[in-house]
Amino acid sequence: MAANIYRFQITNKSCEHNRRLITAMCNEMTHIQDFQVKLFEYGCKPSKLRWVFWMVGFIVGFTSRLMGTKAILKAGIWVETKAVHHYGELLKTIDWEEGTRKIIEKDQADEHGHMETWKALLSA
Repeated sequence: MAANIYRFQITNKSCEHNRRLITAMCNEMTHIQDFQVKLFEYGCKPSKLRWVFWMVGFIVGFTSRLMGTKAILKAGIWVETKAVHHYGELLKTIDWEEGTRKIIEKDQADEHGHMETWKALLSA
C-alpha cells in the first residue's frame, strides 16, 4: 500500500520533495519483493484481495496530493507508523528463521527511517 501511496503523491515537478517520494516508493517496492519471495519460499501465494490495498494506496496517495505537502507528509507518517507497528507484531509473535527475521528487521528499520524523515520535514 505504501508504494502506491507514494506513487500517487508524486507530481511532475522537479523538486526535492518529489525526489524523496520517489526514493521512498522505490524502497517500498523492495519490501514488496522481499515479501513476495518469502511468500513463495514458504509455499504461499499473494492474497486475492491485494487489489484492495492498491485502491487504498491510490485513494490515500491521490487525496493527500490534492490536499498539499502537509497532507502528503501526514499520510506518510501515518502509513509508516502502521508499518513499524505491524513489523513489530510480526517479529514479536512469530518465531522466524534467522534469514527472514533479518529481512523483516531491515524493512522495519527502513520504515522507521521514512517516518522520521516525514516528521522532520513536517516540523520544518
